[in-house]
Amino acid sequence: MGLSLSATFTFVTIIFLFLTLIAHSSSSPLPPFACDWSNPSTRSYPFCNPKLPITQRTKDLVSRLTLNEKLAQLVNSAPPIPRLGIPAYEWWSEALHGVGNVGRGIFFNGTISSATSFPQVILTAATFDSHLWYRIAQAIGIEARAIYNGGQAMGMTFWAPNINIFRDPRWGRGQETAGEDPMVTSNYAVSYVRGLQGDSFKGGGTFRGHLQASACCKHFTAYDLDNWKGVNRFHFDAQVSLQDLADTYQPPFHSCVEKGRASGIMCAYNRVNGVPTCADFNLLTNTARKQWGFRGYIASDCGAVGIIHDQQGYAKSPEDAVADVLKAGMDLECGSYLTDHAKSAVLQKKLPISLIDRALHNLFSIRIRLGLFEGNPTKLPFGMIGPNHVCSKDHLYLSLEAARNGIVLLKNTASLLPLPKTSISLAVIGPNANASPLTLLGNYAGPPCKYITILQGFQHYVKNTVFHPGCDGGPKCASAQIDQAVEVAKKVDYVVLVMGLDQSVEREERDRVHLDLPGKQLELINSVAEASKRPIILVLLCGGPVDISSAKYDNKIGSIVWAGYPGELGGIALAQVIFGDHNPGGRLPITWYPKDYIKVPMTDMRMRADPSTDYPGRTYRFYKGPTVYDFGHGLSYTKYSYQFVSVTRDKLHFNQSSTHLMVENSETIRYKLVSELSEETCQSMLVSVTIGVKNNGNIVGRHPILLFMRPRKPRIGSPIKQLVGFESVLLDAGEMSHVGFELSPCEHLSRANEGGLKIIEEGSHLLFVGDEEYPIDIIV
Repeated sequence: MGLSLSATFTFVTIIFLFLTLIAHSSSSPLPPFACDWSNPSTRSYPFCNPKLPITQRTKDLVSRLTLNEKLAQLVNSAPPIPRLGIPAYEWWSEALHGVGNVGRGIFFNGTISSATSFPQVILTAATFDSHLWYRIAQAIGIEARAIYNGGQAMGMTFWAPNINIFRDPRWGRGQETAGEDPMVTSNYAVSYVRGLQGDSFKGGGTFRGHLQASACCKHFTAYDLDNWKGVNRFHFDAQVSLQDLADTYQPPFHSCVEKGRASGIMCAYNRVNGVPTCADFNLLTNTARKQWGFRGYIASDCGAVGIIHDQQGYAKSPEDAVADVLKAGMDLECGSYLTDHAKSAVLQKKLPISLIDRALHNLFSIRIRLGLFEGNPTKLPFGMIGPNHVCSKDHLYLSLEAARNGIVLLKNTASLLPLPKTSISLAVIGPNANASPLTLLGNYAGPPCKYITILQGFQHYVKNTVFHPGCDGGPKCASAQIDQAVEVAKKVDYVVLVMGLDQSVEREERDRVHLDLPGKQLELINSVAEASKRPIILVLLCGGPVDISSAKYDNKIGSIVWAGYPGELGGIALAQVIFGDHNPGGRLPITWYPKDYIKVPMTDMRMRADPSTDYPGRTYRFYKGPTVYDFGHGLSYTKYSYQFVSVTRDKLHFNQSSTHLMVENSETIRYKLVSELSEETCQSMLVSVTIGVKNNGNIVGRHPILLFMRPRKPRIGSPIKQLVGFESVLLDAGEMSHVGFELSPCEHLSRANEGGLKIIEEGSHLLFVGDEEYPIDIIV
């Protein structure tokens, strides 16, 4: 039965029957702030004058500090400076997919005891909806400011988002990312930063206007291995080509800085081509600050400064490590290595005071932008945000919306789903069916407002629901109660198996060594499927992909659903999808590889395939091998069709600037260097593409449109295909809509050469969406 656009989802209101929000007190402790206007001795300082430029204010403040006071401010837990009326400040707070309690700056021990926990990022990315990403980050920023205004925070700097590329399917932290595509990750970075920070940079330059909260893009750069077969992130030296840096690893950080205007960057633990990222002057200063125009602060990952000497042996002494990172452009350490060794580095004349002052300028500039040096911050533009903004109805609904829009329908043979809502009996079996909050939330989560399990979600629809865990000990499933589960399955009309992974299998500091479902999960699935009256529904909770090839081709498994880690209301979202109150529209932001992909060393950072050594490459852009499910795969309860309505130009003539030549397989190829093209040339070559998309079914659906490009004739080093645009649209039954994309050949039709330079090659390219193609010729 179809739903209209105005249809309401039956379980939304039940959230608030379950939910009892904390009664918020009208009197809360004041947040810490400097420049108390009731104190004449502090308000007279120039650094307290909001009418002065931030540069002048920070210069005045830093000039008043003693050496010991300066050095003490260079770590995440910055102590107070009582004589200047400056309170303590904690730089380390987390907000990956909701305000978290992992860092040291947020406290859920008062009037506010929870915060909205949105789906883990990898599932939110499956919506391919930039506006949704922005709205989620905006909500997180509002709740962060509310917690601060309520006196339960020591800082407003949040070390998120994680915008590393999900390069290898075994990476335990891949769940924290927006997936494997640089363009998607770049868009996610911009959406998150703008939402969290409050778009304060608009119309006023980098340092004008207040920050709602401060975002910090991490981990800079080529960081995507934690602990794999004895290789850990502290010792790992990532060998990365200039080509891969240019078109895979760096674009999200470039976008984070230039388009998002992030106020923070975090350098990573690992080395890149021999140099620790936190001690890399070329990376932090030449690239981020000089080339990209970064104007914020650069923090180390926690403990990263110490390992430069203590574990990596890159620096000869602790004092050298301290000097190396500050000379490279780092401003703040998460840890205490600077506290222990910076004074000695100064006395040994290894660390100039000017570098310390530069770091302090960057740090205090952020605190001033946050409004913490203008008296009571509750009187500032964000001062009216209070406890009632935390766990609000709107934010909870947004969490629900993100979960159900991200859930991906991988298989649906004979339209098994959606299930009927009446007169059925149901068995919900599996180690994740009634799991703890940690499973549905994923890592870096805070205490949720209200947690609803998958089992509770199903019980709302089917009163006659029977539950059995199937496995002992959770998803590791070292032993399974297969016979009992089979008996349960035999007695009901439908069976939903809820399997997959959890944080005991994949997380920070824990990479996987295989892509199979753990333990006896597959044996349990096969046994229950064989015994059931009808084909079963298999639900997978996981961040990284698993090889479920056998389930994909098993006729006894009618439907497969990937639900990621869907957040505090994930149980409701999944039930709405299974029973048809929401039409699934999510699409995979990562390639699902077969299990023998583990023959590829996780330490091999190359993106491109190398047939001479049987290296298959990585991600949909370069991987040449079989897949379980492709990047962008996702089914619906309806069918969509596409057409190219208009393309403003199908030939691009680059007549200006010099033309270069290269020889490939005895063929001479003409190309342009993007760096030699003027901005006016790039703008004049913009291609406007209009795609018509139609919902051909009888049910409303939200559908992400993915526009790809590929060269008609593949070149060495070129992506097999490349996403050049995406947009999420809501279409009623039978509705057709037009979606526009604007493509820049300098950005979307270029690639990186072996030297890391972006080039535009002469030749024919194909734009395609679904099965529809449109050729574009480039003439240089």
